[in-house]
This record gives sequence, C-alpha cells and structure tokens, in this order.
Amino acid sequence: MNAARCLTLAAIFGFLGVALGAFGAHGLNDTKYLENRYADLPAKNVAGQTFPASFKYFRDFETGVEYHLTHTAALLAVGLLLLHQPSRLLQTAAWCFTGGILLFSGSLYILVICGPRAGGIPWGAVAPIGGTLQLIGWLTLAAATCRLRSNNPGT
Repeated sequence: MNAARCLTLAAIFGFLGVALGAFGAHGLNDTKYLENRYADLPAKNVAGQTFPASFKYFRDFETGVEYHLTHTAALLAVGLLLLHQPSRLLQTAAWCFTGGILLFSGSLYILVICGPRAGGIPWGAVAPIGGTLQLIGWLTLAAATCRLRSNNPGT
C-alpha cells in the first residue's frame, strides 16, 4: 500500500467511524431497535453484572467504533510515515490496520445490527481475526519504526 492510498483510506475510515458513532449514539441508543431486536435473548453477564442483551450489544457496537477510530489514527500515522520513508513493514502495518478495521469493527457492526449469525456467519468468531490483524499491525509498526533512518546526524 502506498502513502496516498493509506491516507485516503484513513480519511474514509475516519468519516465512517464518526458516522457510525453518531448512528450508534442516536440510531441505536435513542430508539428501541436493540431492545426490540434482542428482547427474546436472556440477560448477559458483563463484568460480573447482569444486563439486558440489548445493553451488551450496544456496548459491542461502541467497542467497534472505538477500535475503528483508534486504528484509523494509526493508519493515518502510517500513511504519514510512508510519505517520508516507504518500507514493506509500514505497508504491512497499513494492510493489517485496514483488515483489522474491516474484520474487527465491521463484524461487530454486523453482529449488533443484523444479529450474531446474519447470513449464516458467526460474526462473533470473525472479530478475533480482525483483532489479531490489529495486533500484528502494531507489532509491524514497532518493527518499522525501529528501522527508521534519523534525519538528525548523531542520533
């Protein structure tokens, strides 16, 4: 992935992250959608407390948005680094963050809005694949930054 594509994706993902965050806050939180959708499910245990399933799924959506925006910022940083010192490690980090956003956050969005097995796919099982890509992205970014050339002599 080159710098321009990376920065463009970061801009698009940033827009989508804010839009989905607003949808979660207003479309899911201010309506009865989740309450109605998950009314038949038993209560869920969250950190030792029992909550309605709708609350658990709302929190899952919020987690998706949080990781979406966090990794969008990481993708932006990688794009800026690619402008100055292109490397395969930085390109790999960019692809991992992109895949992580799509698979981790995307699967949580689908799970919450469409249901845990929408289209016959167990979306809760897809999220860890995206999370693993995000972790690999961070490790790859760390390796890439260890190899960066300093523009300051003597450092």
